[in-house]
Amino acid sequence: MIGQLGVAILGCGYWGVNYVRVFSELPEARVVVVCDQRAERLQEVGRRFPGVQLTTHVEEALALDGVDAAVVCTEAKSHYSITRRCLETGKHVLVEKPITTTVADAETLTALAESIHLSLMVGHTFLHNPGVRKLKDYIDQGELGRIYYLYARRTNLGPIRGDVNALWDLAPHDVSIFNYLLNSVPEWVSAVGAKVLQNCREDVGFISLGYRDGIIGHIHVGWAEPNKVREVVVVGSDKRIVFDDLNPLERVRVFDKGVTFIGEATSYGEHQFQMRDGDIISPRVEVSEPLRNQCSHFLDCVGSGRSPLASGLEGRDVVRVMEAIDRSIARKGVPIDVANGDQNEYREGGVSSALR
Repeated sequence: MIGQLGVAILGCGYWGVNYVRVFSELPEARVVVVCDQRAERLQEVGRRFPGVQLTTHVEEALALDGVDAAVVCTEAKSHYSITRRCLETGKHVLVEKPITTTVADAETLTALAESIHLSLMVGHTFLHNPGVRKLKDYIDQGELGRIYYLYARRTNLGPIRGDVNALWDLAPHDVSIFNYLLNSVPEWVSAVGAKVLQNCREDVGFISLGYRDGIIGHIHVGWAEPNKVREVVVVGSDKRIVFDDLNPLERVRVFDKGVTFIGEATSYGEHQFQMRDGDIISPRVEVSEPLRNQCSHFLDCVGSGRSPLASGLEGRDVVRVMEAIDRSIARKGVPIDVANGDQNEYREGGVSSALR
């Protein structure tokens, strides 16, 4: 990549303004234009970032000279149509999560980007979080031993979105984190949701995911909680590790604790175990802004032609899980096969696991 990459920011809500700020600070990029349908949002951008062009029309933004790439951070249901238009006009694209709201649309965008040699990256920001990267290092180095299960909590009192439910709003973060940590995608999901706020869409959800080798994941998301929580826990045979994104002093804690099998089963059929209670350490975690890391990675991928960490295919995998979650909620928690979207229930050995 020669010189600065000209960027158009399409959608300028709470998160979109952060994209304007970060790309304005990166020397390899230049924010050419910001597009939003709300005049008051554009006025705010104009005050904070003088010199940036403003428009309420996507086509006008994409047609401006010097625009090489676009950041799509509009409502989730518009991601497909806007991202497709960006690609068709020859722009590299960084699209906020979820990439689309259907697997078919995600695959269409991925194939289109590949066919015209453009970068397509999904904004799974937590993959660029130094704390999550630290978890990944511990797992890849075998420090945790055999992984038993993972769980995540992502809750707060709002904000309540009008385009998607709480599961589509929040769970893609943790699905992408689990997939990244395990280098895998779940085989099945089971989920339940509720409209506790008497809203027209689910505002709380509980999701179970079955990964290969018997690893279980669990995700709790909600808009109706008293406290904001952003936590991921990984439990292994040798160690347990906790990532708390809201703890600035101890973002990652490693518990050197485990349970060891020490003998054959007794006459009662019970195995003998020994509990090991070791140290708790807080490893050094790099201090850096995940969004800035993500945007820098996008610029690097555009310049080098390398595939992004969260490419269109990884984004598609997350959407596939979310579609299975929707089907499971509709069937009140019946386990759903993730890979085969045409099957209603997850089956193992020819017997529905829902009946076991």
